[in-house]
Amino acid sequence: MSVVDLKILKKEAIQLLIKMINTPSVSKQEKKVSFLIEDYISRYGFHIKRKYNNIWTENTNYDAEKENIRTILLNSHHDTVKPGKNWKTNPFTAIKQGDKLIGLGSNDAGASVVSLISTFIYLNSFSVLPYKLVLSLTAEEEISGPLGVRSILSELGEIDLGIIGEPTKMQVAIAEKGLIVLDCISEGKTGHSARDIGVNAIYIATEDIECLRNIQFDRRSKLLGYPTLTVTQIQGGIQHNVIPDSCSFVIDIRTNELYANDELIEMIRKKIHSKMKARSSHSNSSFINPSHPIVLKAKLIGRKIYGSPTLSDQSIMSFPTIKMGVGDSERSHTTNEYIRISEILDGIDIYIRLLKDFQF
Repeated sequence: MSVVDLKILKKEAIQLLIKMINTPSVSKQEKKVSFLIEDYISRYGFHIKRKYNNIWTENTNYDAEKENIRTILLNSHHDTVKPGKNWKTNPFTAIKQGDKLIGLGSNDAGASVVSLISTFIYLNSFSVLPYKLVLSLTAEEEISGPLGVRSILSELGEIDLGIIGEPTKMQVAIAEKGLIVLDCISEGKTGHSARDIGVNAIYIATEDIECLRNIQFDRRSKLLGYPTLTVTQIQGGIQHNVIPDSCSFVIDIRTNELYANDELIEMIRKKIHSKMKARSSHSNSSFINPSHPIVLKAKLIGRKIYGSPTLSDQSIMSFPTIKMGVGDSERSHTTNEYIRISEILDGIDIYIRLLKDFQF
């Protein structure tokens, strides 16, 4: 098998990304873009598996007879957020301005998608790899939806290491904050506001909120710091002269790897009087041992390691993962989102350097 021409792969990566931008793929509406990506990968002879709008495949140049062969997952997402109102260009039309490629999803995470695809195809053209590679391009990441990567993890087989393509400037996030969202309701008793009767649910809620403001967490992560807790929404009352018997508020908690999500939920439950229900608690904090071979290899090729405050599909993966991808997280979800073509070309080279001679 001859090695694929990397220059051609890089040129095709840019062309593929342009087609992806021109194919709207807002979360839950990724069908067309998933078939676009499938068509491109299939041209290199790979058998594609599909579930919902998720696609995946595996390399053909590993030793299938070798016992206990390790598996590396290359994953990124092809869905986007909805575009904001202040775009100067059509967010669904790729605009090339010198080194810039402007369009929705260009930075988050189209550039990582095409770079991982190119890396996967290139590595597959070598004689034999000492590990198995699984490439998955998945849906609903932007909404943490149930029909995204969560729906196919059990079908990917045993994974020993995941590389999650998100915009990190090709530096390596070895830890990532998790997320808990709690819906809370305080209950009171209605009465006329002019009379000293009734139980004001808003007062109960504000007392709880004041208690939450003063919570102190004692386990500080070296990479992620302390967990953070913020009340982000509140609603109560039906009219000005009625003491409210109900008040709802929402708690957003960003976790570190030193607390289990269930532990934090129980901690909050014991401190407040309001009834509480977890809207989302499956997004765990991620952490990989700094001495893991992939982290050591990343350092060897000049990559910096850090802890990431932003959430990704990494949070629902139970195996060791790093987050590493093309682009800048600060551009994600912004108007006139863009990626630099040079970032993609460099990103492919860095991925290849990371994986080409990698050994567990």
